[in-house]
Amino acid sequence: MTSDPRNSFAILLVDDKMENLISLQRMLEGDNRYFHLATSGNEALKTVLRNNDIGLILLDVQMPEMDGYEVARLLQLNPKTRDISIIFVTAINKEEQNVIRGFSAGAVDYLSKPLDVNVTRAKVNVFEKLYFSRQELKDALAEKEKINKQLERFTYMVAHDLKSPLAGAISMLSMIREEDCIQQSPEIKDQMTTVLSATNHLTEMISAILDYARQNDTTETMETVDIKLLITDISKLLFLPPNIRIVADGPLPVITATRLKLQRIFQNLISNAIKYNDKADGLIAVGATDRGEFYEFYVKDNGPGMQQRDTDRVFRLFERLDYNGKEEGSGIGLNIFKMLVEEQGGKVWAESEPGQGSIFYFLWRKI
Repeated sequence: MTSDPRNSFAILLVDDKMENLISLQRMLEGDNRYFHLATSGNEALKTVLRNNDIGLILLDVQMPEMDGYEVARLLQLNPKTRDISIIFVTAINKEEQNVIRGFSAGAVDYLSKPLDVNVTRAKVNVFEKLYFSRQELKDALAEKEKINKQLERFTYMVAHDLKSPLAGAISMLSMIREEDCIQQSPEIKDQMTTVLSATNHLTEMISAILDYARQNDTTETMETVDIKLLITDISKLLFLPPNIRIVADGPLPVITATRLKLQRIFQNLISNAIKYNDKADGLIAVGATDRGEFYEFYVKDNGPGMQQRDTDRVFRLFERLDYNGKEEGSGIGLNIFKMLVEEQGGKVWAESEPGQGSIFYFLWRKI
């Protein structure tokens, strides 16, 4: 029998005696229910694998060849079937050891033979309601994910379309600022500098939004990555100011990873360390420690630092900290850094002290 799983509730009844199955089915029949019957553990497993809409299994414990505990254990081992609710039906008295064994195998409830009609119906009614509630939640999450994907695409398109004309505007403004009539008027020159600064800041924000929209599309190609060479390449891309040095704080490993993800992570951290450094001799150190299952990487700077209470807040989306009376940055970059690391099963954290600089750490799982 086929039916729309959004409106129907499929129940698998398992017992080695057909008369028990027929009796149980009649007891539980309802307008929105349909049943699968199995007279052995092997048949029950095959039925579950053939039908992905089963919402509840009433499983007899005492069966020849394969008992109910073994059937439940095998269902628990399969990711496709482990979430199906199982009620054990048993004539064994409910001693504590049997109850513990049943719950360990994957049962969510017990029914004792001989079955009480009212109790049996009441319990099945509860699991039916839970099944439909879970389906509604899955549908809602799927719809939310669909909407999020649409918003990401829209954000990317808008940001991309804005970036090109802004780049042209910045180029034109830079040329105009160099004109003699502008250079000869300090007031107009300052105003042009302010406009250029605001336009550049807007471009940075758009670039950050593009990074955020693209973060789920990062290629998953694995390759050998020499972290020291990666940092050297990033340093060349960033055109370091003359007062900034980047050094390796001890040996850096060669690992198997997604190069693009690691490049975005280190580039984000190093760019921030450069942007906010307020020292005449800026120093950025990159280090790594082998932690067994993970590598612990860090990027340390001697910049302005921040209050320790802000070291968690700085990773939140659109969170911007106050530097010398001004809110700086887009509040996106460090959130992307956090997401990229957590996608690999790692975590991020920071240590900082005002005036003494900051250290940003992340754990990167080994492949």
